[in-house]
Amino acid sequence: MCGTECLRFISTPDVIIEEAPWGEHEWFVQSPLTKSEHLMLVKVTMGPGQAHRFHYHPHFEEAIFFLEGSALQWVGKKSRIMKPGEVAHVPAGEIHGTYNTSKDSCVFLVALASRKFQDPMVVDICQESPWRELMDPKCDDYSEQ
Repeated sequence: MCGTECLRFISTPDVIIEEAPWGEHEWFVQSPLTKSEHLMLVKVTMGPGQAHRFHYHPHFEEAIFFLEGSALQWVGKKSRIMKPGEVAHVPAGEIHGTYNTSKDSCVFLVALASRKFQDPMVVDICQESPWRELMDPKCDDYSEQ
């Protein structure tokens, strides 16, 4: 953990920035930045046509709050286009995916919570049936679909 240097108030210069294949992640609540034992918070900027393909979190429930743009959000086998001000709730173990099918970037906050942090954090299943039939896992640009 972060020892005595954990932050209670986090500003933009403090965030941990990670690049993922589907966009930039700005971690506001995450070890070693905070002492959080049950919660993580990340702001994701997803470029046009990018996707965090079908996956699930065995030990985390998730809330996805859309700030800018739009994206096709799947929770289980149900989907809808999410817009700013809308939230998708994903129970622990539920398969889900976020697909930016637009020509513009989208930005959303993701809160992940668990009674206890443990591995695995993410299980990718986008290559498995029926998920690969719902959204092509080999697609490089979902805005073209």
